[in-house]
Order: sequence, then C-alpha cells, then structure tokens
Amino acid sequence: MARRALKLASLAAAASGIYLYGNKFLDPNDFGVVRVGRAISTTAVITYDYLTSLRSVPYGSEEYDFLKSQVHLRSAERLRELCCANRGTFIKVGQHLGALDYLLPEEYTRTLKVLHSQAPQSTRQEIEQVIREDLGKEIKELFVSFEDTPLGAASLAQVHKAVLQDGRTVAVKIQHPKVQAQSSKDILLMEVLLLVVKQIFPDFEFMWLVEEAKKNLPLELDFLNEGRNAEKVAHMLKNFDFLKVPRIYWELSTRRVLLMEFMEGGQVNDRAYMERNGIDVNEISRNLGKLYSEMIFVNGFVHCDPHPGNVLVKKCPASGKAHIILLDHGLYQVLSEPFRMDYCRLWQALIKADMKRVQKYSRRLGAGDLYPLFACMLTARSWESVNRGIDRSPVSASEDVEIRSNAAAYLPQITQLLNNIPRQMLLLLKTNDLLRGTESALHTRASASSFLNMSRCCIRAISTYQRSKSHSLYRRAQISLTEALSLWQINLYELFLWLKGSQLGNWVIALLSRMHHST
Repeated sequence: MARRALKLASLAAAASGIYLYGNKFLDPNDFGVVRVGRAISTTAVITYDYLTSLRSVPYGSEEYDFLKSQVHLRSAERLRELCCANRGTFIKVGQHLGALDYLLPEEYTRTLKVLHSQAPQSTRQEIEQVIREDLGKEIKELFVSFEDTPLGAASLAQVHKAVLQDGRTVAVKIQHPKVQAQSSKDILLMEVLLLVVKQIFPDFEFMWLVEEAKKNLPLELDFLNEGRNAEKVAHMLKNFDFLKVPRIYWELSTRRVLLMEFMEGGQVNDRAYMERNGIDVNEISRNLGKLYSEMIFVNGFVHCDPHPGNVLVKKCPASGKAHIILLDHGLYQVLSEPFRMDYCRLWQALIKADMKRVQKYSRRLGAGDLYPLFACMLTARSWESVNRGIDRSPVSASEDVEIRSNAAAYLPQITQLLNNIPRQMLLLLKTNDLLRGTESALHTRASASSFLNMSRCCIRAISTYQRSKSHSLYRRAQISLTEALSLWQINLYELFLWLKGSQLGNWVIALLSRMHHST
C-alpha cells in the first residue's frame, strides 16, 4: 500500500513538474517553497564552506589568506547565482552589496557587480497585464509605438521607449508584476537566514542590510514617490544648468507605472563616449561632485543610486554644453540636521587633516574607537594618507590595492561599524563608493577641485545652520562675513592651482624667477 501511494505521489509530482515547466504563465521560481529552499541550501553550503575550508590552516599564514580568498570567491558566486535565480529583492540586495567597493572583500564586490547587467526581464504579456490593470487601457490605445525590447531592465522594473498618441516620445517604467507580492516574504526570509548565520559566526554583523531593505523597498516600489522625488530634486538644484531631470507625466503614472520624458546619452563612466563626442571628462567629474556635495551637505536630500546606468551625459547640439542626466529617483536618503552638521564638520576635518576633530566627529557619528577605520572607509584612503591630508596626493595603485586588501582583513570590524553607525550613513557610504567607481573609470579620483567644492558646500551649510540658530543681527552678520572670507580664500586657492597648472601660470612663474635672479 505504501509503495503504491509512493508511486502515485511520484507520478503526480512528475506530472505537476511537466505542467509547470510547460506552462508559459507559471514559473517554478515564483513558488515560495522553491525560493525558500534555494535560499536555505545556498546559505547552508556557504556556511559549511567557511566552517571547514579554513579550520585546519594557521590563521594569518599565506596559505590561510589564499584559501580565504578562494572561499570568498566561491561564496560570492553562489550568492550571485541565488540572486539571479530568485530575482527581485534578492537582486536588489545583491546590487547593494556589489556597490560597497571599499567596504567588502573584492571577491564579493567584483562578482556581484554583474547583477546590474543581469536583471530579469518581464515578458510582453506581463507588461501588458500591468498597464491594463493600472491604466485601464491596452498598449495600442495609449501609444502609437511601443518598443518590445526594454532600454534597460533592473531588479524591480524595466524601461521601454514609446511614443504617445500626441507624438511625445516617452520612457515608460513598468514594475515587474511579481515583485510587490514577493518582496516582504523575501526580506523576512533573509532576516531569518542572517540571524541563523550570526549564531554560527558571532562576528557576522549584516542585520543592517535587512533593516535598510525593510525601510527602502516599499518606497522604491511606489513609482509615485519616485516621481515626487524627481520633481523635488529638479527644483532643489535648478541653479545647475548642466543638470537635466526627466519631466514626469502624472496623468499616465501609477504606483507601478511611471511615464516620463525620454532622455538619452552615454553612461557617466564611459570615457571613450565622452572623448568621441567632445565632452570634457574633468568637467563632468567636477559637475557630478558639485551635484552630490550640494545634495549631501547643503540640502540633506540625496539620490542614493548613482550607478552609471542612472547617470547619463550628453552634449547639447545647440549650446555645445555637456549635460548630466539624472535618472531613477526611487531611492533618496533624507539627512537629519544634526547628522548633516556633524558630517559637514567631519569632512572639513578630513580635508584639513585635523585628527582631533576627525576623532571627535567620527565618534559623534557612532564610530567609537574604530574612528580610524571609519575615516578610511569614508575617504577610501589609507590611514597614512588621511593623516597627511587626502587632498595632498592622488590615490596610487599600491594604495588602492592596500585599501581593497584591508576590506577583507578587517571585515569583522567593518561589519561591526556598519551595524553601529546611524542608518543615514549606510546609503551615503554606498553612494560614495559608486561615485568613486565613476571617478576611477574617468581617471579623476581625488582631484583638488572635488575637495574644494566639498569645502564650499560644508562652509555654506554650517553658516546657514548657525544663522538659523542665532537671534542676534550682529552675530548673523558676523557669520555671513566669516562665510564670505572663507569662500574667498577657497576661490583664491583655486585660482592659484589653475595658474600653477596653466601655460599663463608657467609664464608668470618664469618671469618672477628671472626678476628674482636679476635682483
């Protein structure tokens, strides 16, 4: 009887499997038991690998470091395969980890970076279903043309180029239909698995990752929120004529569908594209730094996903000016005033190599005794460079290797630090690393102009804050005068640097030298 029941169950399972795989509307990956089973088995294999591979090797030996690197790589590849299979929230979290270049071992960041280009695509039928449910019409009723192949596909959505009935060319962002239902279950699953791993490896402190996903995913899944963010940042930074933010068409936008002005250009890290189109690489890097310094230090409203696919550049044929196009406004970090002021003062101290203030403001931001590590994480520079002054010399190849090696060597301390600092800091660290990746691709890292722009924004932000807290007209005037003098000093120093690097400056120096020798 038992054998007969087992045979019937096997036949039923086989028939179910054939039906699921043969039915184009059903994907086994969408079933909870499959997703949970895959996540549990991957976590178990990675945990077992770490427990057994390093057990019999002396800690700190060359063999230990080599084996650890191999375990990191195997684990990162397994994690990448899990993200690609489970899709949605898993890919989003994997992309977040892949962006932490100077905070996680290189084996992880290098392996997980590919998730930006391996996001799943929804089928035409799924796209039609979402548009029909949200806008109440078929695609052919809304658009004269609609390109089947997406311009880009991400973890939560994909974007198509289309032409409206009135002739306007638009970008249509459409959410993957199953993401909304799966996201909360996926986050719960990740939380449980991370808690289990922490019981085995007490130094493993990655709960901050789940907390961030819990907070940010609902916001990113609401495209109306993204539209509001786009309009807010466009208004906030309207004085930057080089910045372009696509206009939102609210009449055809919902929580899962976002229609916006179509804009195109080359990715911000594509140096070859800029050279072909006569775009000044240094100007783009400088302007990108201005944008983010303004967002972080002055406004406290920060676009936190500046990976190259979300930041485009294009030369305007009419004016000849290069524009920066900022896309994907789903993820913003709002910085509280106390946090923003401490962060401003910390960066001022880092730029001036004022170690007492670096320690003071790092501690105020939750770094505790790990403030040297925190300073290195923020600047992506060695402790020696931080002490000497991060604006004194560019990043050398050997220093870059040292920083990446330290990310692996100090992983327990880094995860402890990430667990202790304010949640506002986490997305800023990710943003910093993404911007540094762009600067590295353009060969403009640690340029003096970027630090000067940061200094200007810090001075303006602190002065504005101090004036808002002062009730004395004399004190406010005093603050404004100090601000003006500080900004004037920066302008003077920038002029000096320009003269020093220009042909005119070389002539002036040569002339002064000859005059000195003649006297």
